[in-house]
Amino acid sequence: MAVKKKAVRKKTVARKKKPAKRPVRKATKAKAKKSVKIVKKAKENIVGAVTHYFPHVQAAVIKLKAPVAVGDKLKFKGHTTDFTQNIASMQIDHVPVASAKKGEEIGLLVNSRVREHDTVIKE
Repeated sequence: MAVKKKAVRKKTVARKKKPAKRPVRKATKAKAKKSVKIVKKAKENIVGAVTHYFPHVQAAVIKLKAPVAVGDKLKFKGHTTDFTQNIASMQIDHVPVASAKKGEEIGLLVNSRVREHDTVIKE
């Protein structure tokens, strides 16, 4: 007896259409130049970033990217933070200092609450 083979159908896979690309809105040259100037100006004056905040004593730890000294005016800028203050005193490892160099971490009394990763700008 001969065995008959059944015909096997190949299943077709429906291909999904790619969504149409939305047109890209191009900024005008004036807006592009203005935004670049603002970014460059801010980057030039960045002193560091807040690494920790102690709420009971209202003190912040700042990792420096540029040197600072007592008497400098600093602006703290973040998602919910935006204030300016002068440096009255600062400490490195609980020792008061008059100035600090790039790469050091300083302790600083602040007037308002700051948060980690807030940017510190020298004015």
